[in-house]
Amino acid sequence: MPAQLARYAMAVVLDLLRNDQRPRHPEKAHRPDNPIQRKPDWIRVKAPGSPGWNATRAIVKEHGLVTVCEEAGCPNIGECWEKKHATFMIMGDTCTRACAFCNVRTGLPNALDGDEPAKIADSVAKLGLHHVVITSVDRDDLADGGAMHFFRTIRAIRERSPATTIEVLTPDFLRKDGALELVVEARPDVFNHNMETVPGNYLTVRPGARYFHSVRLLQRVKELDPTIFTKSGIMVGLGEERNEIVQLMDDLRSADVDFLTIGQYLQPTKKHHEVKRFVPPDEFKTLETTAYSKGFLLVSATPLTRSSHHAGEDFSRLKAARLARLAPANA
Repeated sequence: MPAQLARYAMAVVLDLLRNDQRPRHPEKAHRPDNPIQRKPDWIRVKAPGSPGWNATRAIVKEHGLVTVCEEAGCPNIGECWEKKHATFMIMGDTCTRACAFCNVRTGLPNALDGDEPAKIADSVAKLGLHHVVITSVDRDDLADGGAMHFFRTIRAIRERSPATTIEVLTPDFLRKDGALELVVEARPDVFNHNMETVPGNYLTVRPGARYFHSVRLLQRVKELDPTIFTKSGIMVGLGEERNEIVQLMDDLRSADVDFLTIGQYLQPTKKHHEVKRFVPPDEFKTLETTAYSKGFLLVSATPLTRSSHHAGEDFSRLKAARLARLAPANA
């Protein structure tokens, strides 16, 4: 009997380890509950489960990869995975920051997987991706914030799938000298860094970041390589005012950012920042019109817009918009 109990206990432990039962957000346990509001009709999406979704999921699981689609609970996962589009999240599933909006686990991350760049490249090739998005958790524990890992991943994809265009969605590399320069040296086609919200919300929504550092990061990309498209995104419904959004647009245009995405914030759990308001679709259309008037090459503003949603199609539109803008100068 003791031997049977020991085997049973070991089986339970192994099952817990396999399914990773660690609390996802222990650092948020002390926060008061914010009731989750019922979503309006315009937010609803179809549940995943199509054959294409299953095929993408199988490739991701086969290589032991992490996707932001799953970790952040993206509402578009069914649509994107059905089309074999996935946003790969490198450097693990544990972030060193505890942003109030984010559903990614916070804690002390594991050591980097040196084979991960090759695994990502292999998955990109198997999925036959024409355009891939690579993002990551914040790795404040690393001397370069993970910049070299981005560099190696971009280079691995280029070697395995030279025709694939690459978009990176990076952390801010705060206080990591030389990190941004290393990522730009690898020459991604699109460099995305999300502002997430207006500056007045940073203390409560994105406390580990600095608004003007993020603006400067995007500006610096253009200074280092003007051919790289730059991109940023924000969420609405966090209590921001319209004039604050317009000022953020101006700040991004002063940094020569090409592409702006605006989507509705959705609250992951009761311990996350509350949704102050569900913004109706017509207001998103007004924000899109305003952003285009500021000079962005491309704007995506809908309730379900996310940074990586339709990224491949958007890249084609970005190239066309740049060519159209340059055409009069070349005439």
